[in-house]
Amino acid sequence: MPPKAARPSPKHARKAAIKNAYAIEPISAFYIFLGANLVAALFAPIQDCDETFNYWEPLHYLSHGYGLQTWEYSPDFAIRSWLYIALHAVFSNLRRLFPWTSKVGEFYFVRYVLAAACAMCQTLMWRATCLALNPRVGIFFILALVFSPGNFHSSTAFLPSSFAMYMGMLGAAAFMNWRGGLKTSQGMFWFAVGGVFGWPFALALCAPFVLEECFFALFSDGQRFFEAFVRVGRGVVATLVLIFFDFVLNTFFYKKVEVVSWNIVKYNIFSSTGGPELYGTEPWDFYFKNLALNFNVWFVLALLSLPLFMAQKLFSKSFETFQSGLRTVVFLSPFYMWLGIFTLQPHKEERFMYPAYPFLALNAALALHTLLSFFGNASPKTLVGKIPAKLKLFIVAAGLMLSIDIGLVRIWGLYSGYSAPLAIYAPLVDVGGRGENVCFGKDWYRFPSSYFLPNDMHAKFIRSEFRGLLPGEFSEARTGFGFWSGTWLPTIGLNDRNEEDAGKYVELRACSFLVDTQFPEQQKDLAWKAPPNEPDYVADTEHWQEVMCVPFLDAASTPFLARALWVPEWDVIPERFRRKWGRHCLLRQKR
Repeated sequence: MPPKAARPSPKHARKAAIKNAYAIEPISAFYIFLGANLVAALFAPIQDCDETFNYWEPLHYLSHGYGLQTWEYSPDFAIRSWLYIALHAVFSNLRRLFPWTSKVGEFYFVRYVLAAACAMCQTLMWRATCLALNPRVGIFFILALVFSPGNFHSSTAFLPSSFAMYMGMLGAAAFMNWRGGLKTSQGMFWFAVGGVFGWPFALALCAPFVLEECFFALFSDGQRFFEAFVRVGRGVVATLVLIFFDFVLNTFFYKKVEVVSWNIVKYNIFSSTGGPELYGTEPWDFYFKNLALNFNVWFVLALLSLPLFMAQKLFSKSFETFQSGLRTVVFLSPFYMWLGIFTLQPHKEERFMYPAYPFLALNAALALHTLLSFFGNASPKTLVGKIPAKLKLFIVAAGLMLSIDIGLVRIWGLYSGYSAPLAIYAPLVDVGGRGENVCFGKDWYRFPSSYFLPNDMHAKFIRSEFRGLLPGEFSEARTGFGFWSGTWLPTIGLNDRNEEDAGKYVELRACSFLVDTQFPEQQKDLAWKAPPNEPDYVADTEHWQEVMCVPFLDAASTPFLARALWVPEWDVIPERFRRKWGRHCLLRQKR
């Protein structure tokens, strides 16, 4: 008779039961991520005008032959990669092959593709987390991402930092999953794709994983040291190949030898004209406040993840080896490193944190797992051990539900407050004439892109109180090889010093349509007076008629809590705590 199988110990059986309870199928995880990302694709406002002018407008130029051009795309500076734009142009033009095509349809189709790509990357990192750590950590990783306003912003943003976030998840998944052998070269490759084709600084996120490989190689025998050397070498070679490929394509577009990745680094670190600080600086706590808004309790857990892990190693009996413990520290390191590096930079923007969002979620998930292990395994002799199990479950469940609710309330607040710029252009399909101009004054930075202007209509700028450099326009000349000549023809009036160029403005009489925002709450102030170059065009009914107006949050008049979260318009809520509204309007000039 065959020997009886050994019975698992109660402790191991309990651990196995916990793992099975939290295990879900990869396809289910993918659908969860995809659902959250599609919501973002449909409803997320454009957070940053840089997304419009540096990415949607060049994409519109490649697809439709005209668009606004920033100084970064001037061949005199060449600090933006056309390869990144060309990758997305494939999908923008693909949508034109489908029935009922429109430029707005192209815009959202690109977003849907980004939603699916992000969901795939998230699923792979989730899977690697389950295999390398614990399925329960994987569940918390899902919760930390799909219900966070941070994912709502970043998952479908057409930004290199979002692309670097996608590739960072693929790279982390390769490094984390040692099943089937170490995948160092594969992990380095994905980080390099994000850095070279997207944002060079994102390559720094690869450092903890490469250092881990080097550390273990130093204490290995000769054969394993050589294998590690080969893996890292392949990753370096792959990075150089990607740089060469990017160099060739950008040389084609700019018609001059350019290494865009180096140009970006040179401008941001070694610029002699002021660099990114010309566009504003923020205090040291900017990212702490921003991440607290976008991830609430998950951000706090992420900050506590390393101290909690170290405390667990010090005060509890653990069967982890030194190698597995060090690996966990490596997994936790990228978020701390990224937050530290960018906190030290004077110029700060929300999108700079995007590549670290998955690592924030990973840290938070591991921290919550550690806390639950502490609560669940506490000795009955301790104070924690005397708390009834059902009460512990209620406390944890209530905390998670509160976090989810806060995230959803903020997401709804962002959509309801700031989605007007994606809605007001719909009437132009019927009332806009071919080739007419839609003008922007003080609202220039709210323009969502030329994809919302049908009938070959163009965006133009009129004078406002803004005194920085506005975008110009890609040349529509057809010379040289006959298409996309605007990528290499010399430009006029573009500079890297954020200095105003008067040539960017048109006269008001050239505007068939005008976009303006009216804030009645601000006008109630007796001291209020419209700036000389920013009159209330909405109120000027003698010269302008409303085509469409949509409510738009008056952030200056709304208290902080109502700006940060959605606050219902209920009578029981005092007036001083409610949101205040303006109107974002598309106006037509009376002739």
